[in-house]
Amino acid sequence: MRNMYKRIRDLREDHDLTQKQIAKILNMSQTGYSKYETGENDLPTVVLIKLAEYYNTSIDYLLNRTNVLKPYPKSRKPIKNG
Repeated sequence: MRNMYKRIRDLREDHDLTQKQIAKILNMSQTGYSKYETGENDLPTVVLIKLAEYYNTSIDYLLNRTNVLKPYPKSRKPIKNG
């Protein structure tokens, strides 16, 4: 079973990025990012959000809660209260 650490590594590799490149995008060291991919350090919420935005996917996908890569399309209609 794939875990979230493998998933973020696979996404990085699918985008032909090195750990150093994605670490730079996240404004952190390559060593720090590497620890996320190995599961040595937990991913902070702020990093999850940045990765989801960068890869145009959902946090649920990163957390391995769904296999749907792309997020649901945003509704263009305003939500009415009541």
